[in-house]
Amino acid sequence: QASLVESGGGAAQAGGSLRLSCAASENTFRSYCMGWFRQAPGKEREGVASIDNDGYTYYADSVKGRFTISQDNAKNTVTVYLQMNSLKPADTAMYYCAAVPGGYCSRPLSGDYYNYWGQGTQVTVSS
Repeated sequence: QASLVESGGGAAQAGGSLRLSCAASENTFRSYCMGWFRQAPGKEREGVASIDNDGYTYYADSVKGRFTISQDNAKNTVTVYLQMNSLKPADTAMYYCAAVPGGYCSRPLSGDYYNYWGQGTQVTVSS
């Protein structure tokens, strides 16, 4: 069964950086819309960034200029990265990778749009 596995979370100081990775189990994901979401305790899930089949990217206003999503389809694997710079305590959350078939992201930051989800990786930013 197709799956997504996140890694790279951890603790960081405010102003620091982390890079999250999402490894997809099947090459079919290279033609999917891929996204990153996050959910902090007591808050609703938030779309962070997404990337479509043509490499077009979408970002939440809260992370524009600080986070970068990218995808590597080399070597018969599919990996999606989220480079997070200038981290803030408000970025603390569980981060999830998500995917939906179809190369174009029609609703890139809407969680309801995606039908494959990873188990998440925790990011904690201290001040």
